[in-house]
Amino acid sequence: MARLGAPFRIVDNDLRPFRLEVAKRIAALNTAIGWPADASIAAADRAWVRTQVAREFFLTEHAREPNDARELAGQIAKDSRPRTQTVAGYDLTFSPVKSVSTLWAVAEPAVAAVIEQAHRAAVKDALAFIEKHALFTRIGPQGIRQVNVRGLVATAFTHRDSRAGDPDLHTHVAVANKVQTPDGRWLAIDGRVLFKANVAASETYNTALEQHLRETLGVRFAERPGTDPTKRPIREIVGVDPRLNQRWSTRRAHINTRRGELAIQFQQDHGRPPTPVEALHLAQQATLETRDAKHEPRSVTEQRSTWLNEAAAVLGGRGAVAAMVQTALSPAAETATIADARWVAQTADHILAVMEHSRSTWQMWHVRAEAQRQLRRLELPTEHAAALVDLLVDEVLHGRSVALAAPGDGIDEPQALRRTDGSSVYTVAGADLYTSQRILDAERRLVAVAGRRDGSAVEGSAVDLALLEMAANGTALDAGQASLVWQMCTSGARLQLAIAPAGAGKTTAMRALTLAWTEDGGQVLGLAPSAAAAAVLGEQTGIRADTLAKLTWFLRHGDLPDWAATVGPSTLVNEAGMADTLSLDAAVQFAIDRGASVRLVGDDQQLAAIGAGGVLRDIKQTHGALHLAELHRFTTRPKQQHHSHCATATRRRSTSTSDTSGSMSETSLRSPRMLSLLGFLTKLPDWTRSCWPRRGSLSPI
Repeated sequence: MARLGAPFRIVDNDLRPFRLEVAKRIAALNTAIGWPADASIAAADRAWVRTQVAREFFLTEHAREPNDARELAGQIAKDSRPRTQTVAGYDLTFSPVKSVSTLWAVAEPAVAAVIEQAHRAAVKDALAFIEKHALFTRIGPQGIRQVNVRGLVATAFTHRDSRAGDPDLHTHVAVANKVQTPDGRWLAIDGRVLFKANVAASETYNTALEQHLRETLGVRFAERPGTDPTKRPIREIVGVDPRLNQRWSTRRAHINTRRGELAIQFQQDHGRPPTPVEALHLAQQATLETRDAKHEPRSVTEQRSTWLNEAAAVLGGRGAVAAMVQTALSPAAETATIADARWVAQTADHILAVMEHSRSTWQMWHVRAEAQRQLRRLELPTEHAAALVDLLVDEVLHGRSVALAAPGDGIDEPQALRRTDGSSVYTVAGADLYTSQRILDAERRLVAVAGRRDGSAVEGSAVDLALLEMAANGTALDAGQASLVWQMCTSGARLQLAIAPAGAGKTTAMRALTLAWTEDGGQVLGLAPSAAAAAVLGEQTGIRADTLAKLTWFLRHGDLPDWAATVGPSTLVNEAGMADTLSLDAAVQFAIDRGASVRLVGDDQQLAAIGAGGVLRDIKQTHGALHLAELHRFTTRPKQQHHSHCATATRRRSTSTSDTSGSMSETSLRSPRMLSLLGFLTKLPDWTRSCWPRRGSLSPI
C-alpha cells in the first residue's frame, strides 16, 4: 500500500481573535453554571455570544455602532473566517430533473434500467469534462505554476430515493483531493478552477442525459409550462404528468418553508441575518424538523410497488399511469433542427446576448454552460456534442467578444512550461475575462452622461417646503437624508448615482425627493427590476412606477405606453442600479434624449452587481456618488454633536450645488401651506435649525 502524497495539513494557532473571544465567553458561561468549560451550548446561546462579541469588535474597529444587521453580519463573517482551510475532498452531486425520476419510478423494469444507465452515462460524460477542462494542481513557490494531472480519484454512490421516500435518482461522486502529476507526484487539486467549472459541469450532465435518453428511449424534452420568466427554463420529459412531479417534490418544499421560518426567527432574535455557517445549521435544523421517521431499508421491488400505488392514487388508477408512460415513450415527432453554419452563427449571437444581459464580463465557463443549454434543442448524436460546444465557445469568445486580458510581456515559455492545450502554466485555466463592444460603448455613454450638468433643477423653496412638510407629517429627515435630497434636486445632473446600504433611509429620502420635484412642477417616474419591486416602489413613494424590462421592450418594438410617452424635460426618472448595462443604457438614453434627468439609487452592494458590472464603479470614480451612509451613520450620537454633523452636511450640499442659487419668495412665505409649516418649525428643537442651509428667508426663526 502506498501513500498518496503528503498527509493533509492540520493548521495550528490559526484562530482569529474574534473566534478566541467567543470561545472565552462560552467557557465563562459554562463555568458560571458549573459545567465544564468546553461543554457544548445551545445554538441560540452561541449565536447570542457571537452577536455581542461582533458588536464590540465593530465598535472598536469603526468607532461607532453598526448601522444595520448587514454590517453586523459582515463583521462576523470577516472575523470568524479562518486564515487557511484544508480540504480533504469534494462531493459532486448529479441529479436529473424530476420528470426523469418520475418516469424511472413507474415505468417497466426494463425501461427503468435504460433510464438509470443513461443517468450513469451522463455522469461519466460530466466527469470526463471536468478531467479535460477543470482538473489541475499547483506546483512551485506559492503554487505559481498550474499543471495538468492524470485524472480523478473518486467513487460514485447512486441513490434511489429522498429522505421522504420519494423517487429521486441521483449520484454522489466523492472526489479525493489528491491528483497525480505526469511525473508521478501526488498533490492537491487546484480548487479554484473546479469551483468555477461547477455550473458548466452540471449543464454538461443535463445535456448528456437528454441526448442519451432520446437516443435509447425516444423521449423528448421541452420547457416546463409556467416557468418563472426571471429564471432559466427547466426542461422536462414531454408526457410525464406534472402532478406526479409535484407529488414527489414535497420533501424539498417542506425544508425550504421551514428554513425560511427559522431564518426570520433568527433575524428577530439576534438583530442580524445568520452567517453562512449559521445558515447551514438552520438548514440542518429545518431538515431534521421536517424529516419523516426513517423508514426501513427497502428493496427496489418494494420501492417500485409503493411508487406505483402513489402514482395511481394521483392519476386515477394504474391504467392512467401506464397510459402516461406510453405517452412519454411515444412523443409526437418534431422537425429536426440542423446544426449548420447558419445555426452556429445564430446560436453564437444568442449566447452573446445572454451574456450581455446577465453580466458585464464573462469567462469561458459562463459561455460553455450556455452553449450546453442551447445544444439541448438539437437532435445531435452524443459523440458530436463536445465538438459543437467547443465550436460555439470559440465563436463567442474569439469571434464576438472583446478580451480584457493585459498586454502580453512578449515572453514565449518553452514547451516544458506549457499545459497540454498550449497555455502557459503561469496562467489560470479559464480565468480570462471577456466583454462585448456593445457593453463598452454603453459604459462610455453612461459615464459621459453622468458628467453633464445641463438638466432640470428644483427651486430651493420647493426643496425647503418638501423637507418641512415631511417633518410636519411626522417624518423628519436627518441631515444626511436632507442633504441627499438637496443634491439630487438642485445639482442639475443628467445622471446621478446615490449609494446607501439597506436601512439607511432611502425610501424616506425618495419620498421627499418626489415631493420636492413635483412641488416644482415636475413629474417623477420610477423604474424597477421586477413588477413586484415596481409595486412596492410606487406604494412607498407615491410615484408612477413600472419595470425597466417593459420600457426597453417598448423601445425595441415601438408604440410607447402613456407613462413613457409623457417623459420630458421636467421628468425625473428614479432607477434601480441593479439593471444590466445595456438595459440601463437604453433607459438612460431614452430619458436624456427627451430632456429628462435620471437618478440611480441603490444599495452599496450594487457597485459590484453582476448585471451592471463596473459601470457604477466607473461613474463613482469619475464623477463621484452620493453616499447616504456617510451622513447617516452618526444618528445614534448625542444631540450636542448634531451641530457639527449638520454643518458638514450643509458644506457638502453647498459645494455640490454651487451652480444653483435663489431664495424663498415672499409669495411662498404667505401661502397657507407655508404658514402652517412655519408654525410647526417654531416647535422644533434648537439644534435642528442649524441643519437647514442658510439660504434667503429660510433662516432660523
